Amino acid sequence: MKVLLGIDGSDESMKTLRKTIDRAREAGDDLTVVVVPKEEAKRSQDEMAAAARDLVTEAGLDVDVRVVAGDPGSTLVDIAERESFDQLAIGGGTESPMGKIRLGPITEFVLLNANVTVRLVR
Repeated sequence: MKVLLGIDGSDESMKTLRKTIDRAREAGDDLTVVVVPKEEAKRSQDEMAAAARDLVTEAGLDVDVRVVAGDPGSTLVDIAERESFDQLAIGGGTESPMGKIRLGPITEFVLLNANVTVRLVR
């Protein structure tokens, strides 16, 4: 399966990256990682891309890691559709005090606008 993973510089994205790498290794997925901009993120896009490259190398995978500009949600949806990905994976979903899932704006945009299968990694 051809999988596009969208991440930013957050701790949640690091967790999502690790889980998706494990799944790609187990399932034999063809994985592409795209690092999107997010102003309030802990890590810069370049730091996140370097971390992603290190993790995929450790896992023994050959993965394309890209740093992109522009609106994160629409950029991910555009890449997924233009390059015919089977699935777009994205992290997201914090739990509210009532136990309900809360989605961030990037995750919500991707879920509502992508024409490819979206996998929410929590």
